[in-house]
Amino acid sequence: MNDIIDVQSDEERAEGLKAWGWVSYVLHLIVALGAVIPGAQPGAALLIIALIIDLVKQSDAAGTWQESHYLWRIRTVLWAGILYIITAPLWLFFLIPGMLAWALISIWFLYRIVRGMIAMNQNRAIAV
Repeated sequence: MNDIIDVQSDEERAEGLKAWGWVSYVLHLIVALGAVIPGAQPGAALLIIALIIDLVKQSDAAGTWQESHYLWRIRTVLWAGILYIITAPLWLFFLIPGMLAWALISIWFLYRIVRGMIAMNQNRAIAV
């Protein structure tokens, strides 16, 4: 019998996942820039697509340096969502503080995405 088992090393799996990581980071970056640049809202659909990619591919990245990037992006989206929800009432009662809070969250989100992209470009894990 010719039973062929395809066993990839962790490094080979990480490189294979890198393309998915770039797709996810670019989608996150588009959303992050849209949140920081007034009037350039690309919509939540791109963010949801990126989050689904990360959730689906996260288990494939287990044990590789890419795993930290999937966790990094998932946590970034979840924390940003929680912070946006918590500060949403500010928009109802205090417009300026609400705008300021959301601007700070958006800048933080952009920073996290760019920081992750830089680390992935250097084939490095990112501290989660």
